[in-house]
Amino acid sequence: MDMNKQKLNVTIIQTNLNWENKVVNLLHIEELINSIESETDLIILPEMFSTGFSMNSKLLAEDESGVTVNWMKQISKKNNCLLIGSIIAEQEHKYFNRLYCVFPNGNFLTYDKRHLFSYGNEHLHYYSGNEQLIVDWLGWKICPLICYDLRFPVWSRNTMNYDLLIYVANWPNRRAFAWNTLLKARAIENQSYTIGVNRVGVDGIGLEYSGDSQILDFVGNTLFEISNVECQKTISLDKESQIAFRSQFGFLNDQDKFNINYQQLE
Repeated sequence: MDMNKQKLNVTIIQTNLNWENKVVNLLHIEELINSIESETDLIILPEMFSTGFSMNSKLLAEDESGVTVNWMKQISKKNNCLLIGSIIAEQEHKYFNRLYCVFPNGNFLTYDKRHLFSYGNEHLHYYSGNEQLIVDWLGWKICPLICYDLRFPVWSRNTMNYDLLIYVANWPNRRAFAWNTLLKARAIENQSYTIGVNRVGVDGIGLEYSGDSQILDFVGNTLFEISNVECQKTISLDKESQIAFRSQFGFLNDQDKFNINYQQLE
């Protein structure tokens, strides 16, 4: 595999999720992944893809040796790609909405959701993370975030010159306008390819999801979007065109210079 690719093939998986049923979800998502016909370097799954957005953390959580992470390792190895998605994780008797970035060699990196959705009581069931993650993959710098993080632009500021910003989500249809608008805003302000991967269907508490998964370029133009149906879609992203755009329009050079005091985020 070319370890410094100018074109990155990215696959999004927009799927319905069976409520709190890991076996059914993993089998179904694997079927969608197996239907990918073109070469891919990166596969992105929704938030809590094995369970749906459940607050039943004590029952559903697993550690890094659990069935879902092992499944991710198998899928990543089989497809020789980076695999990204979040699950309900347990560590030292604490529960997290944890995003895993799993590499074909079985190694992985994690990001714990920073902004917990208090409107849905997520903060009562999970601990918040306080560290950002930048993943280096095939010469691309990738910043993966989770759902509600989308509403907080300071957390996604492109101070580390990342190339691709990703949000995995369970974002209900009733707030789709915010989802669609803010994804474009994040792409524009960070001059970054931006991808939002959401679910479809109805969850166990009756919330409806239209998906609206999309791939945006560094200008905010829509390269692909889809609503209300399951799908897998692969798009090729071109780094050279992004570099040229940033060189011509050096807006990132003029951004405010400030640092977050992480100690206050505990």
